[in-house]
Amino acid sequence: MTDLAARIAGAPISWGVCEVPGWGWQYDSETVLAEMRAVGLAATEFGPIGFLPDDRADKAKTLADSGLRAVGGFVPVVLHDPAQDPADVVRAELDGFVAAGASTLVLAAATGQEGYDDRPVLTEEGWQTLLSNLDRLSALAASRGVVATIHPHVGTMVENSDDVRRVLDGSSIGLTLDTGHLLIGGVDPVALAVEHTGRILHTHLKDVDAAWAARVQSGEVSYTDAVRQGMYKPLGAGDIDLTTIVGTLEEAGYDGWYVLEQDTILTDRPTGEGPVVDVRASIAELLRIAEAV
Repeated sequence: MTDLAARIAGAPISWGVCEVPGWGWQYDSETVLAEMRAVGLAATEFGPIGFLPDDRADKAKTLADSGLRAVGGFVPVVLHDPAQDPADVVRAELDGFVAAGASTLVLAAATGQEGYDDRPVLTEEGWQTLLSNLDRLSALAASRGVVATIHPHVGTMVENSDDVRRVLDGSSIGLTLDTGHLLIGGVDPVALAVEHTGRILHTHLKDVDAAWAARVQSGEVSYTDAVRQGMYKPLGAGDIDLTTIVGTLEEAGYDGWYVLEQDTILTDRPTGEGPVVDVRASIAELLRIAEAV
């Protein structure tokens, strides 16, 4: 087994905790953090605003008391609007990152709308503003000792293959390789990992039912409905070639986190063990992959 086992982290979304209003029933942080530690995760992303304490010292203490390291977190912010400066929002977020010892800022190019079921068409001016902001925010994060990445994400301004190409060609920021969102957005995550290994600075490992992903791409179902119907699967139970992706990254010397994410919508508090069952299965599959690569 490689040191990969020490780089497996969790994310509250696997427990159904999400920033989208009305997403579903939400677990409390005490339960989620305790279950993360119980299944052997080394660290976690912060989750949405309100999941952990807002006060940066309290946030850091909450994680430390739980025996978990801070990875960083997902920060959706409008990057394409010349009338909005995202730097103040990011600067405030970075204060919490530094206090908790977090390493990675995961930016998403928010649309300015709620949810991930629709997005506007971006103008050329919007693209230039977005790309400029990416490099500016990357430099801002670096000045605080934090690595900034952009997360291609369904329902944001960076979603599909053309969007990803523009980011790669027009900015120098690193990527968060989210295997699930890439596939659902129409990007081959294996090809991206192979062709642009050096740009990948953070990884969200998801597995996806490709048939559901195709229905989202065609517009037959919304992203949210597909998540509700179980589009995301435990690692190894979907259609993504995770072995090739992990093997490619490890061979190239990737030393970042592998954050396990199985986006989940809960209609009510589960009976029995709940989502931790799938998290445990995903950990076992990733450890199997680690032994094989």
